[in-house]
Amino acid sequence: MIGDLGAADATALAGLVAAGEVSPTELLDAALAAVEARNGALNAVVLVQEGAARKAIADGLPAGPFRGVPFLLKDLGAEAVEYPSHNGSRLLANTKYKQDSSIFKRMRATGVVTFGRTTAPEGGIGAATESAVYGGPTRNPWNLDHTPGGSSGGAAAAVAVGIVAFAHGSDGGGSVRIPASSAGLFGFKPTRARLPDGPYAGEGWAGMAIDGFLTRSVRDTAVMLDACEGADLGAPYHAPPLEAGYAAAISRPPVRLRIGICDTTFTGEAIDPEVAEAVRAAGHLLEAMGHHVEPVLPKADVLGMMRAWTDIVAVGTALGIRYALKGRALTADLVEGVGRGAVAHAQTLDSMRYLDAVGDIHDFGREMAAVFDTGPDILLSATLAEPPAKVGRFNHDTTDYVAYRTGPKGIFTYSPFCAVFNASGQPAASLPLGWSKNGLPIGIHLAAAFGRDEQLIALCAEVERTAPWGGKRPAMPS
Repeated sequence: MIGDLGAADATALAGLVAAGEVSPTELLDAALAAVEARNGALNAVVLVQEGAARKAIADGLPAGPFRGVPFLLKDLGAEAVEYPSHNGSRLLANTKYKQDSSIFKRMRATGVVTFGRTTAPEGGIGAATESAVYGGPTRNPWNLDHTPGGSSGGAAAAVAVGIVAFAHGSDGGGSVRIPASSAGLFGFKPTRARLPDGPYAGEGWAGMAIDGFLTRSVRDTAVMLDACEGADLGAPYHAPPLEAGYAAAISRPPVRLRIGICDTTFTGEAIDPEVAEAVRAAGHLLEAMGHHVEPVLPKADVLGMMRAWTDIVAVGTALGIRYALKGRALTADLVEGVGRGAVAHAQTLDSMRYLDAVGDIHDFGREMAAVFDTGPDILLSATLAEPPAKVGRFNHDTTDYVAYRTGPKGIFTYSPFCAVFNASGQPAASLPLGWSKNGLPIGIHLAAAFGRDEQLIALCAEVERTAPWGGKRPAMPS
């Protein structure tokens, strides 16, 4: 057990620490040994801070629910004094912080032993993790020719291969759920503003971005979300309060729900046949569990939402790059092609377009609210329209930012489901229920009405109990 963190979830490891069967130092040693053995093939873990981790143990860990469990931060956001960051970019390499972010403080209070960061694409705007600052792509442990997704791709690879039992991520257009789907993990995006953004940001991408976690079990996600949820000081808005919390929700008997199933895209286009079949199989599973399942095609302007998302993120990316350049020229040695393309696209937009795009997103949120108000309790679809892409397909070489996002071979074609719920603010999750004939994970996506996080995570836990997914492991060197 000590030599392989892939054999247990974080809750189980914390139980071993609490029982005195293993020490935090032994778990950290095992995690570092796993980095040494497995990270060379994956390129998932970076900026290891072994000294900070050992000092945290020596100083005495908080008596939280994950006391002594090794943990990794995404190399984007989660600002922390002892954990410098590249932010996925050569422009921001080795950034140091003067204070800890609110989300990091809450994660640290759970007792985790943070020892480094995980790779992310530049700007967090890719469905793959292949940033130049890391010297090469991050690879999927299920098949090294494929991507573990993005933007939390390094976190997904590290958890899937057993370097850690869970890891921090974030999700502005599917960046937790896409890697969860690609790596055979559980990923949950809470309702907008459920988690804190400060003090480094008031909101991310007009409220569409939020932190999250890559885990093997629903219970790990539930407990960590309970520890981190709630607005921080000065937050511009906050999510509706939870009734009892995520962990309480997965502990009580779930009610029977109306499930709307969509085995196409939300605009009616066909998806990969293997993925569509996995969606239908999930529908049969939920029906066998006693839920009412019927076909649904949401009535909402998905294409308009995608255009607005693309413009908002371009402006946000351009603003961040401008600040980081500090008067330097925007050159290829500092910023990759997609980032330079985002800057160029932002410069073409009318000065009033940003607020217009935010208005489009808000209109879309009302349309999606109506879908759940008059239709199903839960919307079931694929997480991705096809199995995990090959490495290189979504690298950041191109400067055609708009085509990269919305073109016929772009990310929204590959991932047409996830960003819908970043725009609407509604909670959504990817569950590792399907597998391709080539042995690649296929995620199944469940979403609920705004604020109904507890309903959604209770259903996820019921599915996990009915069709456990924890037994499969990628074949990687130990």
